[in-house]
Amino acid sequence: MPVSVVNGATGAVLHAPGKPAMNQTINFYSNVVGFKVKSEQASSAILLADDKKTTLKIEVSDERTEEEIEELREHWTQLFSVADWRSQISHLTFAVTKLNDLVSTLLNLDIPCQLYPNELYPSEVYTTDPLGNLVGFTSASNALSLLPPVDKLTIEEFEPTVMSTAASEVSRIVSDAPTLRNFAVMTSGGDAPGMNACVRAVVRAAIFRGCKPFAVMEGYEGLVRGGSDYIKEMQWQDVRGYLTEGGTKIGTARCMAFKERAGRLKACKNMIEAGIDALIVCGGDGSLTGADLFRSEWPSLIKELKDNGSINDKQYERHKHLNICGTVGSIDNDMATTDATIGAYSALDRICRAIDYIDATANSHSRAFVVEVMGRHCGWLALMAGIATSADYIFIPEKPSSSKDWQSQMCQIVSKHRDKGKRKTIVIMAEGAITSDLEPITASQVKDVLANKLGLDTRVTTLGHVQRGGNAVAYDRILATFQGVEAVKAVLESTPETPSPLIGVKENKIVRLSLVEAVKVTKSVAEAIEKHDFAKAMDLRDSEFVEHLNNFMAINSANHEKPSLPEEKRKRIAVINVGAPAGGMNSAVYAMATYCMSRGHTPYAIHNGFSGLARHESVRSVDWLSIEGWTSMGGCEIGTNRNTPESTDLGLIAYYFEKYKFDGLILVGGFEAFVSLEQLEKARAMYPAFRIPMVLVPATISNNVPGTDYSLGSDTCLNSLMEYCDVVKQSASATRDRAFVIDVQGGNSGYIATFASLACGAQASYVPEEGIDLAQLELDIKSLRESFTAENGLARTGKLLLKSTNASKVLTTQVLAEIMKLESDGVFDTKTAVPGHVQQGGLPSPVDRTRATRFAIKAVQFIESKSDAISKYRDELEIPMDDKSLSETAAVLGIVSLHLQFTGIRQLYDFETEVKRRMPKRIHWAKTREICDQLVGRTKLKA
Repeated sequence: MPVSVVNGATGAVLHAPGKPAMNQTINFYSNVVGFKVKSEQASSAILLADDKKTTLKIEVSDERTEEEIEELREHWTQLFSVADWRSQISHLTFAVTKLNDLVSTLLNLDIPCQLYPNELYPSEVYTTDPLGNLVGFTSASNALSLLPPVDKLTIEEFEPTVMSTAASEVSRIVSDAPTLRNFAVMTSGGDAPGMNACVRAVVRAAIFRGCKPFAVMEGYEGLVRGGSDYIKEMQWQDVRGYLTEGGTKIGTARCMAFKERAGRLKACKNMIEAGIDALIVCGGDGSLTGADLFRSEWPSLIKELKDNGSINDKQYERHKHLNICGTVGSIDNDMATTDATIGAYSALDRICRAIDYIDATANSHSRAFVVEVMGRHCGWLALMAGIATSADYIFIPEKPSSSKDWQSQMCQIVSKHRDKGKRKTIVIMAEGAITSDLEPITASQVKDVLANKLGLDTRVTTLGHVQRGGNAVAYDRILATFQGVEAVKAVLESTPETPSPLIGVKENKIVRLSLVEAVKVTKSVAEAIEKHDFAKAMDLRDSEFVEHLNNFMAINSANHEKPSLPEEKRKRIAVINVGAPAGGMNSAVYAMATYCMSRGHTPYAIHNGFSGLARHESVRSVDWLSIEGWTSMGGCEIGTNRNTPESTDLGLIAYYFEKYKFDGLILVGGFEAFVSLEQLEKARAMYPAFRIPMVLVPATISNNVPGTDYSLGSDTCLNSLMEYCDVVKQSASATRDRAFVIDVQGGNSGYIATFASLACGAQASYVPEEGIDLAQLELDIKSLRESFTAENGLARTGKLLLKSTNASKVLTTQVLAEIMKLESDGVFDTKTAVPGHVQQGGLPSPVDRTRATRFAIKAVQFIESKSDAISKYRDELEIPMDDKSLSETAAVLGIVSLHLQFTGIRQLYDFETEVKRRMPKRIHWAKTREICDQLVGRTKLKA
């Protein structure tokens, strides 16, 4: 960005109270403003503007103390919203050629700035640097500086103006990083889909924050070997195309040398020679254990290098401390304290697809299949695959039984399923399956038992490394991206005393955990298993793992075992789908019905929504065999439509509720289901039939249901749209110099467009919440021109732009593409792509299958727990509608940040919903849009 001082001043000297403050200031003027560092010494630096005339000298002096700077910052903070900074004190003004770019940078970095004459079309911008100096920027070359003009002097001669004002909070680049940080990212251990997305996020987030990223090739082996072949500085374009690649592009390898202190000493020296002072490791518990050991030994390693003369005093002082951060890449999902690891859901997707294929041939021949999946010490893959494919039996290392017991138990369950009319048998086993005596259980042993004891035609399928292969699913791309960005932020905020963080996920929120504690608990599971303490092993697994296991055992028993509830507590529970089809609806119905059977409840399915009930009395009790295999089916087997009770016939619906004596209702659907629940709750005063517990399980690709951050179907939609975008991007890249504008569904919600943009690396996404600003569109077209020009002749240059259908009624997808083409100056071409209802997906994703099971069972448990609270009002003429405990018996089940929770429909509808826009008031994905823009280098105008 060309920059110069206007109106006579040729430069200034800036006085910093110490080296860290000097480095902060250098960072600000070089990375934010655009100066180049001409020379740098221990206590001073010279910065030069593009015009070769404007000079800044930054030097360490006692002119001002850090305490004085802090006081002045507070002063400027107080004045920010109440006074014009220009009127307060003399300042230096720079002329810049790209003022809008500078404004976007300042705003993206949360640097307070005042814009004049207005925020939409500023011609002057005022902000503060790390030393508290007030600095102005203008697009006018003859703007007036409040500094007295001085004659042009050389760097050695000039007697520059000393700036002595102060500012409010500085940018994240400055506040997060005391000095310019050099990051290294590495992948270690077994490869996992999504690792490349994590590397991409770390590299670009580091560059965005003014840091220098490096990639360590071949894991710890690269650290030990060192040199430019193994420790490579990464540029923005180096990670182009990483999102769609499986495995890890920077390599991974086992390294015996790093396990020895001599190897770690070499790694320490190599990192110091490369200038690296922070390390982000994506790997399993072994890799992260090695990283934490490396950090704990760092002080002694670097001292040894100094004492033997391998490094000098300056290097020793700069690299005295090492900060590390872990992100977990493991298909086994075996890291404690986090709900998911990078690659786990991609591996689960491979498993579910394979079993879906096997399921068809098994059914055709009435065969049994034993499917072996990975998981040496953790049964997560086997457990979740068992739930997602409604397998007959699973083997996991955490819950073994004796050699005799597992054979009799498996045969008993399989026999009962066969007796009920099931034609096929699927048994899933983790490769680490064992007996209670720690003896391995092999797939061939299981096959022999099924064949010899039950006479079943049995086959064995070992999936092996196919589980690691292929592209990452949307969940893993998004998870890895979030974790990479958070890892950079965590390292920048770390101090020498900060414990090493591990970036994990709880429910739907990225969290920082203790790396040491997570690894310790993870290893304790294996130790407990080795000691035959299987109860402790289960306790050490997270609560969600135990919950999933209990759910699997409950739905697997269905109506073949004695119900777990006494007759007097058994209910008649109905399920209904309302709204558009969404992946996971069938899984929810299956889980609800089978769990009800295991408890002794009678499950009913209301077919074709409320209109089906009112017009055709479409109520059917659910038979176990009729829903067999529904977990793997897309669409909605019991039918669905958008009609609400009031738009159908509220009285007739109440009549049928009374006729069938429903004790509870589960609605599975989107915003129409949300409105339906509100109408039923409101009608309780008039219709006693509705005085039953009612719960909504959100299911819509738009993810626009208030009270939850996640709706069933949205993950399936993201996978379908991501795969579509990957193909389109491949076409755009092959054609060269082409951008595709893709139309995205979602109604008035920008959720799908935002997360699809993150998962496929789109250059921009336009959503209803923001609309399409013409100034922003102009900036995006300009950015596309520059990008295509810079990438001329390179591979993978295709670009995507995603537009929500409702982002603009005037600027349709076709119009948008035509405008871009006309304004491209012939640099690039544009085409449109409309995936349409492909976005509803085919087969539901494993995420939607397993969460549908969890949600449906939680919904049944909600009805059981709330029945007593509302049953006493069933025959009353009047009910206290303002009773909160009563209103909360009609609720939405959702994931909100860290928690799975029920929220009363009255609270949500009255206070947290924009009913006309069919949207929640809280847009929980707003911050995600910032990350999307940062990682593709999009300049965003302030709204």
